[in-house]
Amino acid sequence: MDRLDAMAVFVVVVETGSLAAAGRKLGHSPATVTRAVAMLEERLGERLLHRSTRALRLTERGERQAALYRGILSELAEADGADAAGDRITGRITLTAPELFGRSILMPVVESFLDEHPDIGLRMLLLNRVVSLVEEGVDAAVRLATLPVSGLIAVRLGEMRRLVCAAPHYLARAGLPQTPSDLGHHRCIGTEDGAEREQWHFIDRSSARERRLSTAIRPRIALNGAGAAIDAALRGHGICRVMAYQVTEHIEAGRLTTLLREFEPEPLPVHLLFHPIPRRNRALRAFVDHSTPRLRAAVKDVSDRLGLPADGSTNARPN
Repeated sequence: MDRLDAMAVFVVVVETGSLAAAGRKLGHSPATVTRAVAMLEERLGERLLHRSTRALRLTERGERQAALYRGILSELAEADGADAAGDRITGRITLTAPELFGRSILMPVVESFLDEHPDIGLRMLLLNRVVSLVEEGVDAAVRLATLPVSGLIAVRLGEMRRLVCAAPHYLARAGLPQTPSDLGHHRCIGTEDGAEREQWHFIDRSSARERRLSTAIRPRIALNGAGAAIDAALRGHGICRVMAYQVTEHIEAGRLTTLLREFEPEPLPVHLLFHPIPRRNRALRAFVDHSTPRLRAAVKDVSDRLGLPADGSTNARPN
């Protein structure tokens, strides 16, 4: 095993969190993975990993080397792509994204990518849960969340607002909530696969210092997806909270009205998350290069269409 191969093995060890898992992912024996890490440590004269029976932890030098190795491998992947620019890129990649994001925003990008690369196959998992890239064999994921530290590469695509919405005919019957506490007198539509099942979080910006608010909701209807919650809101069953991209067309058409805009929480960051790209995975590199600018533009377009500032501010913020 040469030094570059050892670097690639070490990056996967960091990504998976164990020597055995790295071996399974790469098709190597645990002994081969151990030798690769030992080769790098011997060359550097320092330990890269703290080993114990329970877990592996990076040393301070290991953290620096992991970042350095990822950069080296990424640059080599780009160079390989440039050297073979006249060749058709082949391969197969697996992607995952939240269901409605995948259908409305990711799918057009995937279609243009496949048109540009007819020899690449693609599998897309549209699921409303966090998918483990390592355990489920996924190459790249779109995540709308603040990400924990990991061995994966995260490219920021922008931010997405969380909106409270209802149909005009519901509001004509039930009245317009002026503050989050007013939601206690309204029918709220819950989603069982979201982080805010029983409480909706807001920010009070009426004074110089922002104040976080939590409002308990008692959903009359609880559904297992944002799409179903939006359908219920359109039928006048109450107030829902969803991501801005999920209701853009309904708001533009006047079918839904946004509420409590001055109390909105911070927008969620949107990331494209993927493994450090090995030298030979030109298909994944091509997808990242193709999709990143297009997804950034699509995320920004949601804010532009709804008149939502990209920095997460609201028109009601005090001067």
